[in-house]
Amino acid sequence: MLDRRLIAKVAVTLFLAATVGSAAVQSPGASASPAAFSLLEATIDDIQAAFHSGQITCRRLVELYLKRIEAYDQAGPSLNAVQNLNPRALQEAERLDAAFRSSGPAGLLHCIPVLVKDQVETSDMPTTYGSAVFQDFVPQRDATIVTKLKKAGAVILGKTTMGEFAASFIGSAFGVVRNAYDPARNPSSSSAGTGSGIAANFATIGIGEDTGGSIRGPAAVASLVGLRPTVPLVSRFGMMPARPTTDTLGPITRTVKDAAILLDVIAGYDPNDPVTIYAIGQVPASYTTFLRKDGLKGARIGVIREPMDSNTDPDSDDYKKVKEVMDRAIVDLKALGADLVDPVTIPELKDRIRKVHQDNVFETEQAINSYLANHPTAPVKTLQEILLTGKVVPRRASQLMNNVGRSTDELGYLQVLLVKEETRQIVLKLMADNQLDAMVYATYDHQPAVIAPDVLTNPDPQGVSNVGNNRRLSPVLGFPAMTVPAGFTTDGLPVGIEFMARPFAEGTLFRLGYAYEQGTRHRKPPATTPPLPGEP
Repeated sequence: MLDRRLIAKVAVTLFLAATVGSAAVQSPGASASPAAFSLLEATIDDIQAAFHSGQITCRRLVELYLKRIEAYDQAGPSLNAVQNLNPRALQEAERLDAAFRSSGPAGLLHCIPVLVKDQVETSDMPTTYGSAVFQDFVPQRDATIVTKLKKAGAVILGKTTMGEFAASFIGSAFGVVRNAYDPARNPSSSSAGTGSGIAANFATIGIGEDTGGSIRGPAAVASLVGLRPTVPLVSRFGMMPARPTTDTLGPITRTVKDAAILLDVIAGYDPNDPVTIYAIGQVPASYTTFLRKDGLKGARIGVIREPMDSNTDPDSDDYKKVKEVMDRAIVDLKALGADLVDPVTIPELKDRIRKVHQDNVFETEQAINSYLANHPTAPVKTLQEILLTGKVVPRRASQLMNNVGRSTDELGYLQVLLVKEETRQIVLKLMADNQLDAMVYATYDHQPAVIAPDVLTNPDPQGVSNVGNNRRLSPVLGFPAMTVPAGFTTDGLPVGIEFMARPFAEGTLFRLGYAYEQGTRHRKPPATTPPLPGEP
């Protein structure tokens, strides 16, 4: 395996040896004096316009992102967001440049650099699941989501650090991921590498995975857009499972439109993941058709004010700082034309979330064992073997031990399913009775916590969690949810506002989220990772 820092240094050397003029490749009809291209916060549209104007090539774009990763991921603020870089990224960029010169864009994501959570398989670089147990494991296949990205012309720039076996933000393969806005603070949960990496502009867009909030949490604390799709919408084939009834993959991006474009690429039926059959007939021609600046006008939205986390402290100054931001966000929703039902109340909310999410220890071992059985070259074949290696960080090991010996054949699992269905009916009735298009709440009621110095050695599972967690409701119900930047606290930390809609109502989320984003413009990049000298 090639060292990722060595790859980045080689890429930077090549970049410095090239000039803007010699790197540019003019497409037919390109302007001789194209408008300036800015890498920081560049969107899919910005990059495609730069390709067509001839101001930038795919190779140069990839080199620019590699330079940022070298400067800020291990050096600078040391975000530790990228686990492995793609050793073929520059070669792939050159191939795409040649294709562009001969026939135009290779697909919807032509040369859009993507960071992918290391939970999904890539046949050309290691897939570690955040664990030293799989440090050098290179699967013999690509995950469906990776295949779709490549087919659309994207460049898989690298795999991101992830909470070991899909929990928290620490792992034996890499250590600790750090928040791009304050590296001393918690970057949220297992898609933290993707969240910090996209916030710091290490790539254009990213892929996360959400079992109980791991797309929306990292997005919320990084001033990003994070979409948890309805479970059957995006194939999980080639992804190590954590809890199959709630596992899903989705976009982490800097804008709502980029998330819509990315979902266009990854959504849809895959025979390798039979649950996606339910998505047939549910996928529009393009999710971008829902993007309307006036999308909040007349929308009926229920506001959930009640904290969903039993550890939330409404009397704390920290809570009040987030509440101040959320109160402004609710006012903005109304000013942008939303018809609010404020508040709406779900009976026994905290208890229902606990019974369906925290108490569900029945799926994980069977799911992991079945997954590993399909990998003859995997270093271990069962969850028990993983734990017996002694390599898993203590906190994650103690969590996983609770799943050993448990099965979906147990009566306790039936109770989980019964409470889940009962809760779904309660919420669907609440939405119907109030004619709601969506519900809204803070992704977190508290700011991200300071990372403890013993985070890698302390076995207490609670020590890596941000308090004020409201992310569980969506997976408990099986509803899609999208977090969008709501602004910053007085401490300069991002707050996410989360929209939740009925199953397969992603279009509604894009309509509401885009209108809120365009009407408020809260996203701003972290001060820790500014433009580099010479960066366009």
